[in-house]
Amino acid sequence: MRTRKTAAKTEAAEIVKVQETPLHGVKIIPLGGLEQIGMNITAYEYEDSIIVVDCGLAFPAEDMLGIDLVIPDVTYLKENIDKVKGFVITHAHEDHIGSLPYILPQVNVPIYATKLTMGIIENKLKEHNLLKQTKRKVIKHGQSVNLGCFRVEFIRTNHSIADSAAFAIHTPVGVIVHTGDFKVDYTPVFGDAFDLQRFGEIGKKGVLALLADSTNAERPGYTMSERTVGKTFDNLFAENVSHRIIVATFASNVDRVQQIINSAIKYERKVVIEGRSMVNIITTASELGYINIPEGILIDIEQIKNYPPEKLVLITTGSQGEAMAALSRMAASIHRKVSIVPGDVVILSSTPIPGNEKHVSKVINELSMKGAKVIFQDTHVSGHACQEELKLIYALTKPKYAIPVHGEYRHMVRHAELAQEMGVDKDNVFVLSPGDVLEMEADRAKVVDKVMAQGILVDGLGVGDVGNIVLRDRQHLSENGLLVVVVTLQKYTNCILSGPDIVSRGFVYVRESENLLDEAKNVVEDALDKCLNRNSADWGKMKNLIKDSLGDFVWKRTKRRPMILPIIVEVDA
Repeated sequence: MRTRKTAAKTEAAEIVKVQETPLHGVKIIPLGGLEQIGMNITAYEYEDSIIVVDCGLAFPAEDMLGIDLVIPDVTYLKENIDKVKGFVITHAHEDHIGSLPYILPQVNVPIYATKLTMGIIENKLKEHNLLKQTKRKVIKHGQSVNLGCFRVEFIRTNHSIADSAAFAIHTPVGVIVHTGDFKVDYTPVFGDAFDLQRFGEIGKKGVLALLADSTNAERPGYTMSERTVGKTFDNLFAENVSHRIIVATFASNVDRVQQIINSAIKYERKVVIEGRSMVNIITTASELGYINIPEGILIDIEQIKNYPPEKLVLITTGSQGEAMAALSRMAASIHRKVSIVPGDVVILSSTPIPGNEKHVSKVINELSMKGAKVIFQDTHVSGHACQEELKLIYALTKPKYAIPVHGEYRHMVRHAELAQEMGVDKDNVFVLSPGDVLEMEADRAKVVDKVMAQGILVDGLGVGDVGNIVLRDRQHLSENGLLVVVVTLQKYTNCILSGPDIVSRGFVYVRESENLLDEAKNVVEDALDKCLNRNSADWGKMKNLIKDSLGDFVWKRTKRRPMILPIIVEVDA
């Protein structure tokens, strides 16, 4: 017979033993899409199988000077390439598919997606000559695909692009629901409404974990239906019957474009589609039957001179103030076909992505200066779920574990609080960082490891060849400019044959700072004399002394710290 003390010790030992038992469950590894908007990519691993949900890109932050795109680091996938069974894609936005052309050459596995999503992906693959070497399979809503140890079921959702899907990922340890970007729209412009019934059925059987969209987790209430924007467009067209209308929106928002075209038909206007990405996506959507454009409505941009302005609608890219997008070029008077004239009505049908506010403001100001009337309020509804819709998904699925995804850190924290309000135990809510490896079984979950998951910078044709040091140098150059010091020395004797010459770029205007540069030249000469008097031919020491001496002088005189680049040239006399 065990005493209470002995029993307590035994129980404690058993608890320790259970806690020390290694986990053997499914691993959830977010390689991007957390603590930021964009670059969504999540790997799921069980034993010898890995599936990857989405493969998106992010747009560069303001301090990433000269960078075009940021793509995820897939080192972990490359190291485990034999396990990777395929990419499953939720929808066709750039932050979910944009990195595929860069990642597929390294991780060449099949892609599974719905019809429109696959059509847009194929356009990208054609541009990068990857179509023939990439296996692709179109999956319908309600269908499943078996990938190693996983069975992935595609469930219909709503978003700001048609054919969006959530996934019920059936694993050996339980069902994981990955929503992708979503909102609950009971009256979508195209296709059927959100499949709440299937979410409820899966919830009744038991959901191990829910990974849901956090973007609007701070917003109370519900997200408005996309159809409400159609009514707004009708009103704006009715109010501006005597003016040309230009509408800027996301190229991928096919439903929005459909509603603009509907209003154009109603008010007997011809439609011009402008912007390469807009033309590509609308062409694909039209070919696949996801947008209805009656014959004779669309005209080529070359034909706009044949119609009075009040009979035209231009649908264009550039709602985010992107420098090379069509609307930005119109605003800056560098568009070859379209000039903004007084009386034009420009409708911005989007909300600025965090970080783009200044660019959007600049475009609005430039358009206003040209006499255009700019409308940007109440012309957009979000494609992301607000708090009540998130609560609805939690109520239907009743997950044991909650993992907020797709959002900045503050969005994820609010989502975590909301999950607890909906009954998920505090210890079962995981706010992860990119690269965290969350291992999960039916009765326990724990972050067990961390893998490489920093963004890879794309600059022109260079992928990953620009890192923190290069960015720091660019920042330094952009803030303080550059001083190049050129000295020519005679070989063997180290006598100065010419120089020192000082070239200034982005530091001071040379013609107005001749005295400063003359004094700087004297400082460099003194530094060189010190080295040469010591018979020191060490160019490294010489350059460092030039940097230090000139840097101190410039700081005392200007309180600036330009980058100083000494160049020593050795020649035969």
